[in-house]
Amino acid sequence: MTLRGPGGVVMAANKSQGSFYTLFLAAATVLCAGVFLWSGGLGKLLFVVGVLGLLASLFGMLKIKPLEGRTALKPSSTAMKLIGAFVAAFGWFITLFGMHLTISVAGRMILALVGIGVTLFGIIVILPAAFNKNAVWKT
Repeated sequence: MTLRGPGGVVMAANKSQGSFYTLFLAAATVLCAGVFLWSGGLGKLLFVVGVLGLLASLFGMLKIKPLEGRTALKPSSTAMKLIGAFVAAFGWFITLFGMHLTISVAGRMILALVGIGVTLFGIIVILPAAFNKNAVWKT
């Protein structure tokens, strides 16, 4: 059974994956509601339930991981993957901490755009190059 999301995107390959993915989405929603309502007792309860749901979905997905079979990609360089992840996170930090470097709106907008550009470079250029370097169709 294949679950299809918006635009026909494949969401899961089997029922177990679909169940754990649904649990993940529901738990993430409950966790966000808990963060939003943090000041009250209900918010803290929702936060704890959301974290427990996320952990349950994580361990459930890890449990069924060996059942997935062989992956389509060969192992590739871990260093390039780490560099791509670092560049993407660094762009996010530029955006966040750039807000504290200047009080002018124009300066904040420029730093936010630079951070977004660095993040997109890491996500669109470096990470696909790292993952596609040893792709099956290139052998």
